[in-house]
Amino acid sequence: AIPLDAIRGFLRDHRVVEQQTLSKAPRVIAGSNGHILMGAGETVYARGDFSDAEAAYGVFRQGQVYVDPTSDEVLGAEALDIGLARVDALDGDIATMTLDRTNQQVSVGDRLLTTEDRELIARYYPKPPAVDVKGQVLAVSGGVSQVGQYDVVVLNRGERDKLVPGSVLVIEKTGAIVYDRIAGEDVRLPNTRAGTLMVFRTFDKLSYALVMRATSPLRVGDHF
Repeated sequence: AIPLDAIRGFLRDHRVVEQQTLSKAPRVIAGSNGHILMGAGETVYARGDFSDAEAAYGVFRQGQVYVDPTSDEVLGAEALDIGLARVDALDGDIATMTLDRTNQQVSVGDRLLTTEDRELIARYYPKPPAVDVKGQVLAVSGGVSQVGQYDVVVLNRGERDKLVPGSVLVIEKTGAIVYDRIAGEDVRLPNTRAGTLMVFRTFDKLSYALVMRATSPLRVGDHF
């Protein structure tokens, strides 16, 4: 069983998008009465392309930009959910909006993306990936470096690598570097099996996974 409380926020609120998607998205430019921090029920003004003015818009703030540690390819930017807004009026490219919900205060510069009409998966069926997949843990929720059981981690592999929700992967703890005094050189010890992951949400180049079991301390940078 996968504990839904551990992943619900990542299923509903977090997105990984292309960096240019976020940079080109409509942005909050002001609050009512000159406010620079706004909460639920308040009016905000935003500027950008509101061609789908009937849609609900999520308010997002750019989080970490993920880069593949081997190829240096930019894999995507995390868009962190701040709240939900609706368009009340549109004057050219300036929208007057009401904040229906906020998780934290909305500020000038936050971005607006249309909400996803996506069914949340409530049940996962563990299975091996369709092809052999190897990669690294890029980050862990909470911005720390240590990883433990039921932590959510970001993997540098996604849908283009044939990962799907339910894919189970083995975590390998990166071997330590030790000094060989006889040879006079540093040597990296072999990786060791240290637990299992289950992928629960995939994007094109990245995935979110839950650490289902950890038999030894894990860190960002460990392999799977």
